[in-house]
Amino acid sequence: MKKAAITGAGGFIGGALAKHLLEKDITVYGVDVDMDKLKPLINNEKFIPVEADFSKYNRLHELINGRDIDVFYHFAWQGVYGAAFRDYELQLNNARYTCDALMQAVKLGCKRFVFAGTMNEYEMDSYIKADYFEPRYTYIYSAVKQVSEAICKTLAFNNKIEFCAGRIAMAYGENNKSMMLPNVVIKNLITNTPCRLVEGNDLYDMIYIDDIVRAFYAIGEMGKNLKSYYIGHRNLRTMREMIEEMADTLNPKCELQFGAYPDVPSGVDYKDIDLDALYNDTGFECKADFRESILRTMEYVDKKLINKEKFDGGGNIPNS
Repeated sequence: MKKAAITGAGGFIGGALAKHLLEKDITVYGVDVDMDKLKPLINNEKFIPVEADFSKYNRLHELINGRDIDVFYHFAWQGVYGAAFRDYELQLNNARYTCDALMQAVKLGCKRFVFAGTMNEYEMDSYIKADYFEPRYTYIYSAVKQVSEAICKTLAFNNKIEFCAGRIAMAYGENNKSMMLPNVVIKNLITNTPCRLVEGNDLYDMIYIDDIVRAFYAIGEMGKNLKSYYIGHRNLRTMREMIEEMADTLNPKCELQFGAYPDVPSGVDYKDIDLDALYNDTGFECKADFRESILRTMEYVDKKLINKEKFDGGGNIPNS
């Protein structure tokens, strides 16, 4: 890979991937609506900022002056946690703009389009097979993610551009400003606030940002055409086990109130997911040490979020 384009390059994952690729001396065309978010990257001569909101996505082939781009990564998405999950108009618009991005990648002559999906798409797979289910609002988000993936896969196949998708498990790490499960628990542990939790006996997965960007790099370089990959660990633990280790690492005296909320059936059966596919095709495997990565994330949450009160959204533990 010599050149890559990244939408959402100022975001949590897009920004981290841009930094990772630049460190590998790869030219990056970083697309974002907010140029201030790209400031950490613009001093690198290999980084070319591209200012564009979604309304301009149908002109990206004009705004991006580079050609011969190897991989086009699409991360830009509005409403990835909290109340935005239930905003169906917002979520449906994301699908249209994702398709715009794919078609612009075709016009740019990109060799491969990589879509950032979510492991919640596997929940939708289970629901489709069920005779009856009671979906959470997260289902709107995951349904649109999967529909976007399916349409883009179709467009890619018929327009002769390679397509891969990475379905990401629960992400955590520095520069994640959301109030999703990892940050909520870490915030409570820092402030010694009792953590009200579900029972947490089901299998669960959380993946650190460094591993996420390594996974997307591997997919861009070696992923098989038209294939969707689970991005997470190959060996899973329960949510309870992971949160207990977080508490043991950050604040062993903090009260963990497992069972304060009823378990919310996720609809995900990990036995139906090929957890080894990415490893088998690319050799990728998560390497981050859980305790060390939680400590680094704690430092970020403490300094950048709690003290400056810059959390985004209002996610909660039982529905995360």
